[in-house]
Amino acid sequence: MPKFYIKTYGCQMNERDSEQVAYSLAARGYERVRNESEADVVLLNTCSVRDMADQKALGKMGMLGRLAKERPHVVFGFLGCMAQARGASLLKGLPHVDLVVGTQKFHRVADYVDELINKKNGTAPSPGAPHRAIDDLRSSIVDIEDEPDSQSTIRDQQLTSRQATAFVSIMQGCNMHCTFCIVPQTRGAERSRTIGEIVAEVRDLVSRGVKEVTLLGQIVNLYGRHEFPKVDNKSPFVQLLESVHEVEGLERLRFTSPHPIGFRNDLIDAISRLPRLAEHVHLPLQSGSNKILKAMHRAYTAEKYLDLVERIRRARNGVAITTDIIVGFPGETEEDYRQTRDLVERIQFDNAFVFRYSPRRDTPASTMPDQIDESVKEQRNQDLLDLVNRSNRRILEHLVGSQLEVLCEGPSKTNRARLMGRTRTNKIVVFPPSKPQATGENDEFVGKVVNVRIERANGFSLYGTPC
Repeated sequence: MPKFYIKTYGCQMNERDSEQVAYSLAARGYERVRNESEADVVLLNTCSVRDMADQKALGKMGMLGRLAKERPHVVFGFLGCMAQARGASLLKGLPHVDLVVGTQKFHRVADYVDELINKKNGTAPSPGAPHRAIDDLRSSIVDIEDEPDSQSTIRDQQLTSRQATAFVSIMQGCNMHCTFCIVPQTRGAERSRTIGEIVAEVRDLVSRGVKEVTLLGQIVNLYGRHEFPKVDNKSPFVQLLESVHEVEGLERLRFTSPHPIGFRNDLIDAISRLPRLAEHVHLPLQSGSNKILKAMHRAYTAEKYLDLVERIRRARNGVAITTDIIVGFPGETEEDYRQTRDLVERIQFDNAFVFRYSPRRDTPASTMPDQIDESVKEQRNQDLLDLVNRSNRRILEHLVGSQLEVLCEGPSKTNRARLMGRTRTNKIVVFPPSKPQATGENDEFVGKVVNVRIERANGFSLYGTPC
C-alpha cells in the first residue's frame, strides 16, 4: 500500500485543500504518514501570499532532493498557490520534482499521483482509477480556467478519530484585486457553492462527531453575491449562516476571512441573534492610514473600520476581534505608520497577524515607487507586534479566575500529557486530562465541550482545570 505525506503552508483554505487531497488518496488505498522519510508520495501544498512562504516551500523541496536520491521511486510534487503562480518554472533546478498542480486541479491530484507511481514502478493502475496518460513524468498542470467548478468535486473530509472541528470551503477566488495580493491570479474569480451543498457537508461532518465548523472563503462574507439573490433583504452569506446554524448537533459556527465592506446591517444583525455563531470576528485592517488603504484598494477608511468594530462590539457582548496588518507598504511614511499604531492601540485587538509587506510578482504594489527598506519594515513590524502582544496579555490576564466553555481538540502540541481546546472567543486553553493516567486522543474530554476554570495566563495561552 503506497504511503503519502502532505505538508501545508499558508491559510486555512490550504489546510482544507490538503484534506481534500488526503481524502482522495486515502480513497485509492494510500496510507497517510507523518514523516516524509516513510512516504512514497511527498506533496507540498504551497502559499504565495508572502515571499517567506514561497521560500520555505522551495527550501523544503530542495532539502528533499537528498531523499529523492535515496528513494528514487518516490513521487515529489508542488500543489496550490505557488504552483499556480509559478507553473513549470518550479521544475527548473529541482530535478526530483515530478508534479506541479495548481489550485484548480486538486480534484485530479489522485489521478496524477496514481499514474506517476505506476509509471515509476512499472505497475498497473489501481482498480477503478481513471486512466490519463502522462507522457513526461515531470508534468505541470496549472490551467486556472479549466473546470472552474472543481472546488465542489471533492467534498468529503478525512477526519481523525473524535475530531472536534472542521473547515468547510464555501467559495473559491476573489474579485477584489487589492494591489498587494496575488490571490485573484492563483485562485481565480469568485465562485460559490450552493447553500444546500454546504449544509449537506456540515450535516455529514456533525454526524461524524464534529462540533465546530469554520466556513472558509477568500472573502467569505461576499459569498454568492453574484450568483444568488437576496431574500428578505438578507445577503446570500447571511442566508447561509442561518441555514448552517440550524444543523442539529452543531455547537459552534465560525467564518474566515471576511472583508470590512461585506459587513452590512444584515450580517451585524446575524452576529447579534445567532447563538451558535462564536463570539469571534477576524476583521482584516491592513493599515490605519487612509492614504495607504487607498493605495491598497481596500475600499474603506480607518474611520469606517473603527465604526464597524464598535458596531460589532455593540451587537455581541464579549466578542473577540482579531485582525491582519501589513507594515512597510510602498509609500508608508512614519506618519502613516503612526496612524496605524494609534488605531491599533485604540481598538485593543485580542490578537493580530502583523506582516512585513512582501512584493509579489505581477501585482500593482510590486512596481509602486517608494518601496520601504527592509530594516524599516522590520522595526515597524516588531514595534506593532509588541503593542499587540501587550493588549493580548491584558485580555488573557483579565480571564484568570473565570469559568470558560472550552471545546477540547486533543493533546497539546507542546505537552502531550495535557489537553488543549479553544474558547468561543478562540482563546487557547491548556488543561489536564480527565484522569491522571489518561493522555492523548483517547481521553474522554476529547471532542467534547468542557467547562474550565482559568488559573493563569502565559504568553498566548490560558491554563486551567476542568470544573
